[in-house]
Amino acid sequence: MEKTGVFSLRDRNVMTLSGGERQRAWISMALAQKPKILILDEPTTYLDISYQMEVLELVKELNETLGITVIMVLHDLNQAARYSDKIYVLMNGKVCKCGHPEKIMNSELIRDVFRIDASIYEDKINNCPYFIPNKII
Repeated sequence: MEKTGVFSLRDRNVMTLSGGERQRAWISMALAQKPKILILDEPTTYLDISYQMEVLELVKELNETLGITVIMVLHDLNQAARYSDKIYVLMNGKVCKCGHPEKIMNSELIRDVFRIDASIYEDKINNCPYFIPNKII
């Protein structure tokens, strides 16, 4: 609970917590089982941007400090590129590309998989690619 920042919420019902607090509480419950692998299905869905970053920063810290392998589904490609060591891109239920974000994130991938014309840039602060969609093709 301390690691996820929810110790002060320990006496509250999880249903009374905000979205970000609730996500951290669920992660805390999972950590209590001392997993080697943490599987998260869209952990940022329905959260505002500050809670999205809070949750993803927490997950990154858990991976780095506790050595927990994290597998997560993210539909936001910029978040996936920023917070992932390796990305698996699915198309029609099959892996069509996998690798480090800076190696696989390119305009051709975005076009072929998502039907989006996009510009790809380098985020020099976070050392990862990011994309800006231009139009649907």
